[in-house]
Amino acid sequence: MKKFLKITGITLLIIIALLIAIPFVFQGQIKDMVKQVINQNLNAHVEFSDVSLSFIRSFPQAHVDVSDLVITNFEPFKDETFASIKNISFTMSVKELFKSASEGPIVIKSITVDEALLTLKTDKFGNSNYDITKEDEAAPTENESSGFAMDIQHYSIKNSALTYSDEASKMLINLTELNHIGKGIFSGDISELDTNTDVNVSFTMDSTNYLNSNPVKLDAIIGLDLNNDIYTFKENKALINALPIKFNGYVKLIEEGQEMDISFENPGSDFKDFLALIPETYSKNIENVETTGSFKIKGIVKGLVSEETIPKLDISITSNNASFKYPDLPKGIKDISINTLIKNETGYMDDTYVDIKTLDFKIDNDAFKSSATIKNMTKNMVVDANIDGILNLANLTKAYPIALDNELTGILKAKIHTAFDMNAIETNAYERIKADGNASITGFVFSSEDLANPIQISQAAMSFSPQTVSLNTFHAKTGESDLKASGSIHNLIGFLLSSKATLKGNFSMDSNLFKVSDFMAEDKVSTTTDNKGTTAPSESLKIPAFLDCTIKANAKTVVYDNLNLKNVSGILHIKDQQVTLENLTSQIFDGALAVSGDISTKNETPTFHMNLNADGFDIAKSFKDLELLQNLAPIAKLFHGKLNTTINLSGQLDKDSSPILSTVSGSALAQLLTTKIDAEQSPLLNKLQDALSFIEFDKLDLKDLKTKLEFANGKVSVQPFDLKYKDIGITVSGAHGFDKSINYSAIFNVPAKYLGSDINRLIGKINDNEVNNMSIPITANIGGSVTSPSVKTDFTSGVSNLTKQLVEIEKQKLLSQGTDKVKDLIGGILGGNKTKTDSIKEQQNNSVQNVLKDIMSNKSKSDTTSVKKDSIKTNTTKDAVKNVLGGLLGGKKKANDTVK
Repeated sequence: MKKFLKITGITLLIIIALLIAIPFVFQGQIKDMVKQVINQNLNAHVEFSDVSLSFIRSFPQAHVDVSDLVITNFEPFKDETFASIKNISFTMSVKELFKSASEGPIVIKSITVDEALLTLKTDKFGNSNYDITKEDEAAPTENESSGFAMDIQHYSIKNSALTYSDEASKMLINLTELNHIGKGIFSGDISELDTNTDVNVSFTMDSTNYLNSNPVKLDAIIGLDLNNDIYTFKENKALINALPIKFNGYVKLIEEGQEMDISFENPGSDFKDFLALIPETYSKNIENVETTGSFKIKGIVKGLVSEETIPKLDISITSNNASFKYPDLPKGIKDISINTLIKNETGYMDDTYVDIKTLDFKIDNDAFKSSATIKNMTKNMVVDANIDGILNLANLTKAYPIALDNELTGILKAKIHTAFDMNAIETNAYERIKADGNASITGFVFSSEDLANPIQISQAAMSFSPQTVSLNTFHAKTGESDLKASGSIHNLIGFLLSSKATLKGNFSMDSNLFKVSDFMAEDKVSTTTDNKGTTAPSESLKIPAFLDCTIKANAKTVVYDNLNLKNVSGILHIKDQQVTLENLTSQIFDGALAVSGDISTKNETPTFHMNLNADGFDIAKSFKDLELLQNLAPIAKLFHGKLNTTINLSGQLDKDSSPILSTVSGSALAQLLTTKIDAEQSPLLNKLQDALSFIEFDKLDLKDLKTKLEFANGKVSVQPFDLKYKDIGITVSGAHGFDKSINYSAIFNVPAKYLGSDINRLIGKINDNEVNNMSIPITANIGGSVTSPSVKTDFTSGVSNLTKQLVEIEKQKLLSQGTDKVKDLIGGILGGNKTKTDSIKEQQNNSVQNVLKDIMSNKSKSDTTSVKKDSIKTNTTKDAVKNVLGGLLGGKKKANDTVK
């Protein structure tokens, strides 16, 4: 016995080893067999990564796996992927592996397809990418196989998807999460296929979405008459969402297309079946919903499906005296009445129509009634609808499980009749969009995370005429702001029904108080970082592209940030994501402001172009509160008085709709109406005061000062303008940056009398009107920044010019006297033949110039006094001044004066 068991065990091990080893021996043959089957049956390019064979996995059957199968089309869909399949597995008798082509077809027992993605399409010329099977070139003889036969006992498709599109009919079908199991015999002429299918279905026709990932479950037994291509539905049950449907009939393949005759209906009549039609995402759990009344859906689909025709349709949906109530909600919906027909009596797609004869319901005592007809659905759809009812919006969430981000309140009343075609909506052909009736809402409150405060509409009323909707009343409040509006709206129906439609209108708006902050939520915009490490907002405020309207606005007070504008009025034109301001006027900073220009958000970064005209602005107030003015003229905030200015500017806006200063460019013309300046508060004026002690800057005459500015790339260039301090003329020019950097030049034309007593005595000796009115230019170069300025003055050139002028004047006086001695003396001074005496005189003249330089370089009156004392102490300098000035300006000279 022991020996027997040992022999048996060894035999089993050998068999198992052979079952494992043989597949490796026949691996190449298996690949050849797969390629042979594909090449015999498909007219397409096929690739796969691997083919494997196992005798263990489905013993005693052989198991073949094909991995990563990809099928791509030939012309006219060249290189487009028709199918990609992660794995296909076959089971078959071992002997089928060793059949040659002459021994007949390969018989496969089962097929499993895992993660398949099929893309089926038909182009506008009628070509189909799935027509890839090869046609038999000759009819088979009696002893020949008729092709690739399958005797399938079981097949399955797992975790797959299919897309079908038809360009001619503009039809798109998507099947996702497809799981299908089937059992049957295909080799017989008449057989049955038992199937189970779970799939999500989406269906779109001509851009209209009729099904959106609706779950469908189908259990069907299908009779197969392969000789006559007739497929009959037997004992079939389907679930659309959760609605059970039974159907029967047949589909027959003929040369022109498919002939069908199918009828269906829901087996019960409970109104809960209607709720089952609604996707669970919206209807939630309906298992415990209390319902009354009936619901029935019945239909017949009969006729030919071809390139020109569809089956005739006769589908009815009815419900009478129905109601439902969710157990966890306080209210229910009652008196529901539905009577709808979907019909096609000709077999042509364009003649399909929907007739909603009745769609009525009540919530509490609020009744809502509607009816509509929809025709010409596949081309230019025509709609005729009526709405008549009252809705308490707060009751919607109390009667039906609607997931709203914010609670709705208010009473909506409407009685409207409308008729239109979709082409009229898409092309804004308002004459073909008809509407009559009226609608109103009271006590409406709307809140959103995009709003800082809820919008409370106390009253709004609209009346509809054939082409225009009139906004008769609109009273609203949000935060501290109030609004009243009236006007007309064009294409409201088109706007509500089409995402491409434009909303046109003309409105008048009035407000006592309009605070911009009441309409702006806390900034929650996410940020992104570019490749330079700069962090920027990912999205800016956008003007809606669908708006095309004109608003005439009046507001007693507008509060924006820290600005209070009074008596604001103007016209706003909104179109193509751009707001154009026309003659917007207001009172601010004790003056008047007029604005015109535009703001555009059409591009990724918003832009603006503005013309500002300020009349009589209080300078201190305006330069304190307006950042733009602070950057254009940072020192002006020290002025007291009035300002007139015109500013033309353009640039880009940030996410808060504020100018990005580095992008702003333009020009400004300003006139100051002021006589006072607060110099002590300015580091810049303090530095100038130290450098130029003879000027008191708080006494500058600024009245009627005019200047022109130009700015771009963050820099402001100031054209030369003139100031006056007593009899000192001042010319200023230069530039500064929005970053507070400054680079200015100020030229002070200083009369000589301000340069100290020594200079005044010298001028007095000449005693000439021209000399008495002499002045020298002193240049102050101003750099650094507004808060930390630097000042450098140039006295050297001024002193040099004064000396030359004094010498030239005295020379002319002496020449006019005709004295040779004076002539010789002046000639020596001016560079004639030099003697020892001449050299002494030249040294003395240089000494005078040095004294003048010392005097004029002093920075205060006390410094001037100090220089005088120093010159007295320095005997050489003192003697030189006396001798030279004595020779130039004195009376009669002694003989020894020349020696001296």
